[in-house]
Amino acid sequence: MELLLAVFLLPLSYAIILFCKKLLAWRDQRCYMVHYECFKASEDTKLNTDTCAGIVLRNKNLGLEEYKFLLQTIVSSGIGEETYSPKIVLAGQEDSPSLKDSLSEIEEIMYDTLDKLFAKTGVSPSEIDVLVVNVSLLSPSPSLTARIINRYKMKEDIKSYNLSGMGCSASLLAIDIARNIFKFHKDAFAVVVSTESMGPNWYCGREKSMMLSNCLFRVGGCSMLLTNKRAMKHRALFKLNTLVRTHLGSNDEAYNCCIQIEDSLGYRGFCLTKKLTKAAALSFTENLKALVPKVLPLWQLLRYVISSRFGKKNDSPVLELVAAGLDFKTGVEHFCIHPGGRAVIDGVGKSLGLTEYDLEPARMALHRFGNTSAGGLWYVLGYMEAKKRLKKGDRILMISFGAGFKCNNCVWQVMKDLEDANVWEDCIASYPPKSIVNPS
Repeated sequence: MELLLAVFLLPLSYAIILFCKKLLAWRDQRCYMVHYECFKASEDTKLNTDTCAGIVLRNKNLGLEEYKFLLQTIVSSGIGEETYSPKIVLAGQEDSPSLKDSLSEIEEIMYDTLDKLFAKTGVSPSEIDVLVVNVSLLSPSPSLTARIINRYKMKEDIKSYNLSGMGCSASLLAIDIARNIFKFHKDAFAVVVSTESMGPNWYCGREKSMMLSNCLFRVGGCSMLLTNKRAMKHRALFKLNTLVRTHLGSNDEAYNCCIQIEDSLGYRGFCLTKKLTKAAALSFTENLKALVPKVLPLWQLLRYVISSRFGKKNDSPVLELVAAGLDFKTGVEHFCIHPGGRAVIDGVGKSLGLTEYDLEPARMALHRFGNTSAGGLWYVLGYMEAKKRLKKGDRILMISFGAGFKCNNCVWQVMKDLEDANVWEDCIASYPPKSIVNPS
C-alpha cells in the first residue's frame, strides 16, 4: 500500500513542482517603464513655414512644379511652425554633411535625454545591465552604444545592442529586445534610446516621392529606463502587458514602399511611395490577428469572428477598414499612434473607429514636433500625460509602422495617475490649437 502511495505521490509532487516553477517564471516575465525623457531642441533651430520655403528655394535642382508641390505639402502636412530642424540644414550645409556633423546631432539627443533620465530616476549609469540604441540611418564605428558606454563609464558586462535600418517602428522593437532579456536576467535595468539621424540624410534632389521626407521628418528622440525589478513596481509609470511584431519583408511591394535609394542624379534619400498605406494595411491586419486575442474580451472576439466569416471578403486591405467590426475600446482606453503623417493617423483612426479626442495626441505631436521617426510615439504619450488623461489601471495601445515593412504594436498598463507636463510643459496650455493648417 505504501509503495502504491509513493508511486502515486512521486509524479504528483513532480507535477506540482513543475507547475510552481512555471508559475514563478510567468510572474517574473514583467517589464516596467520607470521613466522616459523626450528631446527638445534649442529655440534657434525651430523650423517655420518661411524658413522651410527658404530651404526649398535654395535647391537649384527644383523647377516651378517641384516648388509648388513642396510648399503645398508643407502647408497641408499637419506640421506646425515650431518643429525642430537639423542644424546643418539651417546652416545651408545639407548637401555636404560631415561625419562630425552627423555624430554631433545624434550625441546631443542621446546625451541630453540620458543625463535627464539618470538625474530624474536616481539610477546610476553603472547600474544599467542592458543598453539598446536604435538609429536607422547612422551606424558609425565605434557604435553608438559604445559611445554611450564610454561617456557614462558603464560596467564591463553590460549587454549592448545597436540597431540600424529599422525605421519608425524601431522603438518597440528595441523594447522587445529588453523584455526578452529580462526573462533570463532577474532584477535588471535596461535603457533604450530611440532617435534618428536627420541632417545627413536630407534629400537634395527633385524626385517628389523622395522630397516628402524633408516635409515630414524633424529632429527628436527619447531615452527610456525599463526594469523587471519587483521592488521598482511602485515607482513605475507603465507595465508592458503585451507586444506583437509583424514583418512583411518577404512582400516585394511592401518592402519597396519605404526605402532608402539614390535618384537618377545620384542624390540619396528616402523614397515614400503610394503603396505605403496598402503596406500599412497588410501589416496591421497580420499584427491584429495576434494582438486582438490578447487584448479584447471573449464576446468581442466572437462577434469579430462571426462578422469576418459571413461578411464581405477584402482581398486588398485598405487601412481604414482593417479593424472593421472590432470595438477596441472594450480592451483599451487610449490610442498612441505613431505621428508619421496625416494619412496614417486618419487611416488608423477610421480603422479603429476612433474619435477626434482619441486622435488628438497623435495629431498634436505631429503638429508640435513633426515626424521624429522612432522617437515619435513618446511625444504622443507625453501629450496624454501632460493633459492628465492617464489614470491608474488605464491601458494604452501603441501602434507603429516602419520600413521593412513592419508593424509593431503593444499595450501598456498605467501604474498610477500621471500628470507630468514633460517636454510639453511650455506649450500644453495652448493645445489643441483652433487650426493645424500652416499659413500659406
